[in-house]
Amino acid sequence: MSIDASPTRARGATSARPVRPVRPGSPELTALLAEIAVGADVRDRDLVAPHEQVARVREAGLGRLRVPVAEGGAGASLREFFATLIDLAEADSNVAHILRTHYWFVEQQLVATDPASRARGIGLVVADQLVGNGFSEKSTHAVGLHFDTTLTPHPDGGYRLDGEKFYSTGTLYCDHTQIWARTGEHRIAGAVVPVDREGVTVEDDWDGFGQRLTATGTTRLVDVVVHPDEFFDLGDPDDQPTGYLGAFLQLYLQAVTVGILRSTRNDAVALVRRRARNFSHAVSGSPAEDRQVLQVVGEIEADVFAAEAIVLAAADAIDAAYASVVDGLPDPVVAERAQLAAASAKVAVDRFSYATAAKLFDVGGASATQRVHNLDRHWRNARVASTHNPTFLKASAIGDHLVNGASFPANAYF
Repeated sequence: MSIDASPTRARGATSARPVRPVRPGSPELTALLAEIAVGADVRDRDLVAPHEQVARVREAGLGRLRVPVAEGGAGASLREFFATLIDLAEADSNVAHILRTHYWFVEQQLVATDPASRARGIGLVVADQLVGNGFSEKSTHAVGLHFDTTLTPHPDGGYRLDGEKFYSTGTLYCDHTQIWARTGEHRIAGAVVPVDREGVTVEDDWDGFGQRLTATGTTRLVDVVVHPDEFFDLGDPDDQPTGYLGAFLQLYLQAVTVGILRSTRNDAVALVRRRARNFSHAVSGSPAEDRQVLQVVGEIEADVFAAEAIVLAAADAIDAAYASVVDGLPDPVVAERAQLAAASAKVAVDRFSYATAAKLFDVGGASATQRVHNLDRHWRNARVASTHNPTFLKASAIGDHLVNGASFPANAYF
């Protein structure tokens, strides 16, 4: 698949950042979201990358949503953050998904214990720099925290980064990328480097049938210079502390799914309103007056309401974990509740999300399947978002936790 746009449009000069970033619920945010929503269906259909829309996110300071007000951010709580994310995903689920690892990077900085490291990270965010990722690899390792990519000490005091990553969601649109790699025997580390540094190549080779504009493809790293202040040690991959960041990452996808379902509802309403005819054997001549058609629209709305309520309830649990952080780590009991909430949210929402997206065709008939309308994007996008972590593994982990007291996997992939 080839996206019709140059990745250089995602970076470079933008308008001066606002003194105050857009805030949750503000008129400025409403206007920004309306702007991003324009043409989202056509961009998805014609594979036109949303570089301009990501640039507007950057210019508006939306990447600073969680940064404290005193440090130049909007100071959003996690509930406010996830509510805003749902709004953004309703406007364009690709744009919302593109920013997933940027917001994870922000969350990492908020709980960082080293003042200098935190200052550097927050400094990038407040400068409206976006951060992508290079974590997953196509390898024989189980998905988790074991990598072939290497960070090797160099005589100059820094490191050299070599390897190949896949599922590099958003990196094509970002200014920096955060890479995880092995460094030494049974030890992992990370580095945050500019995407235009020599040796870094971001390829637009994502060919998934949904979320097609997220550039979730390959990042190649060849002898990339990593300065000492860009490196951070993560330790033993099998001895990671209990945290809430994995729950944050996973709930993010459910929030994107809620936005997709909202967009499905919006298209269902518009479709019924514009349909001029109905089947001869229908209960009413007009689809807008057909009680059976209206019932389907009502069921879609009910699913939207349920999915949003589920996600925001889980967001409250993650917010409690964040509030419990001391010396970089949350209270393990509270963090475990957050993990349980995020996992339960996924299992619950996945039970109906892509089926709800498919209901759109029950109110539209055969003409609604025409490619020009691109209404199948909702099902495709919801289904692809759901595949990031198998629902059955979430459900079995929940059961094991409740029945046997088992801990949840301590990695960002759960």
